Amino acid sequence: MTSGTAYTADLKEALTGDRATRLVWLCNFEVENQWARDYPGLPAARVSTTAATVQRMEELGALLAEPADYLLLDRPLDEGYRRYVERLGLGVPTELVTRAPAGAGGTSQAVLDSPELLDRLRQLALDGARLMPMGNSLLEQRICELTGLPAAVPQPAVYERVNSKIYSRRLAAELGLREVPGFCCTTVAELRGAVGQGLADGGPLIVKDAYGVSGKGLLVLDSAAKGERLLRMVDRRAQKNGDDAIHVVVERFLPKRFDLNYQFTIDRDGKTRLDFVKEAITAGGVHLGHVMPPDLSPAHLDELARAVDLLGARLHQDGFFGVVGVDALLGADDLLYPVLEINARLNMSSYQGRVTERFLRPGGTALAKHYPLRLTEPLPFERIADALGDLAREPAEGTGLVVTCFGTVNAQSGAGGPFEGRLYTVLFAGDREQLGVLDDRVARSLDRLNTPERTP
Repeated sequence: MTSGTAYTADLKEALTGDRATRLVWLCNFEVENQWARDYPGLPAARVSTTAATVQRMEELGALLAEPADYLLLDRPLDEGYRRYVERLGLGVPTELVTRAPAGAGGTSQAVLDSPELLDRLRQLALDGARLMPMGNSLLEQRICELTGLPAAVPQPAVYERVNSKIYSRRLAAELGLREVPGFCCTTVAELRGAVGQGLADGGPLIVKDAYGVSGKGLLVLDSAAKGERLLRMVDRRAQKNGDDAIHVVVERFLPKRFDLNYQFTIDRDGKTRLDFVKEAITAGGVHLGHVMPPDLSPAHLDELARAVDLLGARLHQDGFFGVVGVDALLGADDLLYPVLEINARLNMSSYQGRVTERFLRPGGTALAKHYPLRLTEPLPFERIADALGDLAREPAEGTGLVVTCFGTVNAQSGAGGPFEGRLYTVLFAGDREQLGVLDDRVARSLDRLNTPERTP
């Protein structure tokens, strides 16, 4: 371990029984696309304008992996950023870079297309290393088969089963956990009935793909006209394909105080440990960040702990072990809805574990968020550090900033012309008021890098 952090070593022990296991991390953020292949969702284009940014988010693994580990990347870390991470005292894993930047198949496919890298992984397998993907699919299984590198996680079929939002709703019902009113739909007829009943009961409704993530595959229906428009689209697709299958959930839109995210870890023997609870910052179904600790009562925390015990036991019964992130909701009426969806894989919060363990002081607060940047040309990390000034130093006395992913700043630069970058960070302060002041200071510092917006 480095600098007294135990978060990653604890995870290794849960997954492999050995805190010193050397892992080869593969942060395949779009693994849901692999799980969703046989489960048609909403009739919308799956092409994402942020695909390049999501691909570069694999660099988040640099702060989760330990120095003795390895990190698979489709391009090297920026040298300035690597030096910055080393100065934080967390250490940096060995980079294993693919022959060419990733295409549509992500880094996993790029690894499969890199013979020299496969040879390196074969040697690491002989030395006892294990593959640690964010989530396991047939692509990652193929890497294991070709290299002899054993996976530290369950088989792809288990991941595919337990990561469906339909599975989440059915499991919550089975366990008697409070549910957001809604429906599971696997046919067009079921969707028609759910939309009709839901809108008749007052709406609005949220329709979500079974394997949608971060706002993709999500539609809000706030009128009968929108509902009919959706149903016409799915009817046309069903007639064209000769198949009326559709895998979505339809849920009532509930007034809320805030969204929540909590993480627990199930070890190979089924023992479950609650890792943390955070207040999630979302907009339009898109995850924007987290604040911790959340503003919850002891009764709410007890209710979440009970949910963790029930969910952990049931997931292990279905063959899963490892990290589980769960989205939840605290209603405006102060009722807790402990399962909106289960993400049985590494989550955004997972990658912040070592950082928060190192820099969050008892009684302090932390904010994980990204800052948008309007740019006309790629920036080296030194430009970011210069703009941040003393904020680029290691947090001291529980106050400061850690940059958790830099590659996303330049991810969109290849399209030509102005582009939007994202700088992922975690902020630390003594309380929420101080956190707000620090957030404003960071935003003002980074604004110096932005290209001025043109006036019409």
